[in-house]
Amino acid sequence: LQWLRNPGPQHERRTLFGDMVCFLFITPLATISGWLCLRGAVDHLHFSSRLEAVGLIALTVALFTIYLFWTLVSFKYHCRLYNEWRQTNQRVILLTPKSAHIPHNQSLVGLQPLKRNSKETIV
Repeated sequence: LQWLRNPGPQHERRTLFGDMVCFLFITPLATISGWLCLRGAVDHLHFSSRLEAVGLIALTVALFTIYLFWTLVSFKYHCRLYNEWRQTNQRVILLTPKSAHIPHNQSLVGLQPLKRNSKETIV
């Protein structure tokens, strides 16, 4: 959620926002278009217009192939940006014992765990 609020430089924010808007707009558009093409293909098959039906089926396959390719490339790009952001934007908490003297038979691992956030890394 922190990354979505502040993904980095301005151009990365614009790209993320633009891809989200495109995804929300293109997904229903591609679904409806594909459904209409397949419905038209079925209608053309009933009227024995096989060439038009094959054309509409090919159009549907091309439409969904392009949609899936764009979605995959966009998702992969934003995952890479997220991983780069995560490497430079970590919140680390260093746990130290309450007393400076720790018996040699007790390690830091044996200390009681503190309640921590999912965003925190224990070192």
